[in-house]
Order: sequence, then C-alpha cells, then structure tokens
Amino acid sequence: MRVGVLASGYGSNLQALLDAAAAGAPYTVSVVIANVAGAPALERARRAGVPAHLVEHRGRPRQEFEADLLRLLREAGVDLVCLAGFLRILSPWFVAHYRGRILNIHPALLPAFGGRGMYGLRVHEAVLASGASCSGCTIHLVDETVDGGPILAQATVPILPQDTPETLAARVAQAEHRLYPEVVRAIAVGQLLPEIRATSAQAASRAGG
Repeated sequence: MRVGVLASGYGSNLQALLDAAAAGAPYTVSVVIANVAGAPALERARRAGVPAHLVEHRGRPRQEFEADLLRLLREAGVDLVCLAGFLRILSPWFVAHYRGRILNIHPALLPAFGGRGMYGLRVHEAVLASGASCSGCTIHLVDETVDGGPILAQATVPILPQDTPETLAARVAQAEHRLYPEVVRAIAVGQLLPEIRATSAQAASRAGG
C-alpha cells in the first residue's frame, strides 16, 4: 500500500510512519507534501529517501492549491492519504477524490474537543479546563465536516494532577506515535478499510499486466 502524507510542521507523526515502514510495516510512504516553507517534515522525508514537495497555499485560490496536492498524490500512486499535523481544512471537492481514503489524527478523544480552531495546545488547554480525567488521540476518516468523520481508533492517556497543556501534549503525542502506524498497518493488511487494500492490489495487478 502506498501512503501519501500531508504535513504543515514538525512532522513527528510522519516520522512514526516512516520508522514503522523502515522496520518492515506493509506499506510505503511514497510522497510527503507540506504547505509551509521550511517545515521540518520535508527534511524528515528527504532523510528517509521519500520525495518531498512544498505546495504553498498562501495567495492562491484553494482549489488551485488542492489541485496541486491531488496531482502529486496521483503521480505517486497513493492509495491512502494521511494527514499529520496538516493545518488546512480540505474542501469537499478534494475529499471527493479520495473519499474513504483520507485519515486524520486528532490530539483528543473525539467527538469531544474537536472542530474548527481546535488544534495544538488549544486542544489540551480545553481538555484540562474541562476537568476531564483522561485524554488521548483519535484517528478518523476525513469527510466534509471538521474532525467529524467516522472514528477508526482511539488511544487513551491519563491526566495527572500536575499536568500543563505542554506535559499533556507530550503524553498524547507518544500515544499518537504508537497508534498511527498501527492503524495504517491494519489498513494495509485489510483488517481496516479492506476496500483500500483491494484497490491497491488491483492497481498492482494492472501495473504488472
């Protein structure tokens, strides 16, 4: 299975996916695309020998930006798109081209603490302010709603009495780095979203024929 990763920043979840692939997971990260110049995610990809592209979103129509994303993903033969700290909301037009094949990871237990504006430390600040006893991360399919697509997997972490948004963020990130490769591995072997595996196998058969 060929995976394309969209990122905007540091790329720690990208690194978790790259490390698992290098260790023998049944998928390949085929392309990494960032929308922010200098995003460390691009250098992570290059160090791993993965094609890395910058596609700027500023100062241009959204559909033009997304058309460039779509072109690069298609050129790489991507079966599954993984958002890894990608701070752009994808339009229904884009989602329609990869419907059921776009994953996002969110640093809270959806449906709580999701939606527009809920990203980064804002999420953890809201979780702590709520008095919740636990938090975690969620992997879900991307649809036309922000953080509203079907949930595929979650991992839970405790909230400690002395937690700050930063310490909670670090604990949730550790859970993210475990969960994301596990979910992508499960998709690659047909345990989750078996239609993606079938699509990939059919594409490989056509290429071989």
